[in-house]
Amino acid sequence: MARALPVELRTRVLAALAGGMTYRAAAEMFDVGVASIVRWRRLERERGDPRPKRPGGNRRAVYIEDERDTVLGLLEENPDIPIEALRAALGERGLVFSYGTVQSFLKRRGFRRKRGRRARTALQPPAGRGFRKSGAQGG
Repeated sequence: MARALPVELRTRVLAALAGGMTYRAAAEMFDVGVASIVRWRRLERERGDPRPKRPGGNRRAVYIEDERDTVLGLLEENPDIPIEALRAALGERGLVFSYGTVQSFLKRRGFRRKRGRRARTALQPPAGRGFRKSGAQGG
């Protein structure tokens, strides 16, 4: 992803617009795109400042992390639940997450896919976490 253009350039371009220069002339003079100038102008009108937003990361992971107890509770009830079934159970509670979001959440906690013919989509809890009740036979 390209880096944001400097604030100093943005302010010079916007000053040129304020001085009566057209968008196309400013774009040509400062070697930037017209669409960028339009966005900077909109930012200046809406926020009073043409500065770019802070670069972000995976912001969606925050939402599933907020529901950590719910997800882990469902896994405790049924440790062999496939990801799609887990998504459906979360959906019944009004929590909608993509397959990849759930998969990443589980991966961060050490869950792995079970191998084998009959359990291709089932999850295996992390070693040592003991989601199965004590005394229960593991499979």
